[in-house]
Amino acid sequence: MTRTDRVLRVLIATDTYPPDVNGAGYFTHRLAEGLAGRGHRVHVICPSDHGDPYVAVNNGVTEHRLRSAPIPLQESMRMAVPLGIGGHTARLVARLDPDVVHVQSHFPVSRTALRRGRAAGVPVVFTNHFMPENLYAHAHLPQGAHTVAGSIAWRDMVRVAAAADHVTAPTPRAARLLREKGFARVVEAISCGIDLERFHPREGERATARARFGLPDRDTIVFVGRLDVEKRIDDTIRALARVAPEHDAQLVLAGTGQRERELRALAAELGIADRVSFLGFVPDEDLPLVFATGDVFAIAGVAELQSIATLEAMSSGLPVLAADAMALPHLVEEGRNGFLFPPGGVDVLADRLRTVLGPGDRRRAMGEASREMALRHDHHRSLERFESVYASLGAPAPLRLERVVAA
Repeated sequence: MTRTDRVLRVLIATDTYPPDVNGAGYFTHRLAEGLAGRGHRVHVICPSDHGDPYVAVNNGVTEHRLRSAPIPLQESMRMAVPLGIGGHTARLVARLDPDVVHVQSHFPVSRTALRRGRAAGVPVVFTNHFMPENLYAHAHLPQGAHTVAGSIAWRDMVRVAAAADHVTAPTPRAARLLREKGFARVVEAISCGIDLERFHPREGERATARARFGLPDRDTIVFVGRLDVEKRIDDTIRALARVAPEHDAQLVLAGTGQRERELRALAAELGIADRVSFLGFVPDEDLPLVFATGDVFAIAGVAELQSIATLEAMSSGLPVLAADAMALPHLVEEGRNGFLFPPGGVDVLADRLRTVLGPGDRRRAMGEASREMALRHDHHRSLERFESVYASLGAPAPLRLERVVAA
C-alpha cells in the first residue's frame, strides 16, 4: 500500500478547501484524497462551503466543516467563524487520536489545530503556502500599507510555524524564503505534485478541445488560475495586443476573480476583445481539456510559491512563458521548455510569444521538454514523502526532536 508499515490517522487542518478556488485549497484536497486512496484514515477540518457546520465523507476523506462566513469582497473563499473553533478542534483531536496533525497555514483553523495538537502530544507538520501579495489582494489593503502588513504577517507566520515538529514548503525557493523571513529551523521542500496520468499531452485532441469551449482554431495562449491582482494577467493581455497585428493568436483565461471586469475592459480598450476568451470557473475534471486547447502557457504573476497550474501545463506538454519571480524560475529552463521575462516586462513577453508561436518544431520540442521536467513532480512521490515524514514523527519524542533540528 505505502512505504509505511501501518495505516496512519491523519488530521489535516486548512483555512481553504474546495470549492474554494486557489492553489493551497487544491493541494490540500489532492493530498487528503491521495492519502485516503493509499489506505490511510484521513480527516480534514476546514470552513463550511455554505455557512452551516456539517460532516461529510467524500472519496474516503471525512470533512469536518466549521461554521463559516463570507469574506468581504472575496467571492472565492469563506472564513471559519472564530467562536467555538478551539473547543471543537480539541474535542476532534481527542476523539480521532491522530498520528499526526498537518496544518496548511498560520490562519485561524490551522493555527488552532496546531495548538490543540501540540497540547494533546500529537506531532504537527506545517506546510506554508502563504505570500503577503495574496493578503494584499484579498484584504484590499492600500499600497502604502503593504510593507507594514507584510512584515506583521510574516512574523506571525514564523511564530506559528516554529511550534510545529516539521516544516515544509513546495519548492526550494519557498523554503529559502521562510528562512529569509526569520524561521530558524530546517524547512524541507516537498513539491505539491501533480497527476501525470490526468495531465498529459493531448495534441491530437486540440481541435476537439477548442470546439468544446467554443474557441476559434488559432494559436492559443492559456492561463489557468484566479483573475486577481497578483496574477498580473493584464501584462499578458497587453503582450497579446502587441503580437496580434502580426500573428493570429488568442488568449484563453480559465478562472474567476476580482479583476475580471477590468480585464474585459482592458481587452476591449486594446481592440482585442475578440482575442481574449473568459471561460469562467472550470471544474477540475475539465482542466486537462483546457490545457489541450493551448499552444503555450503564460503566467505573469509574482507571488507563486510553486504554481500547480504551471506544472499541470508542463505535464500537458505546453511550453511555458513565466515571470522571473519567486519559484517560477524553478519550472523554466531558458530556451529549453520556455522562457522567463522580467515582471511587468510586457515587451519581452510579447517577443517571447512571437518566438514560441513561431515554427511548430521548436514549440513541439519545448513542449516535450516541459513534459519531461514535469515528471519530477509526480504526486505519488509527494505522497510517499509526506507519509515518510508522518511516520518519522511517530517515533519517540527524543528521536523526533533530533530529526527536526538536524541540518
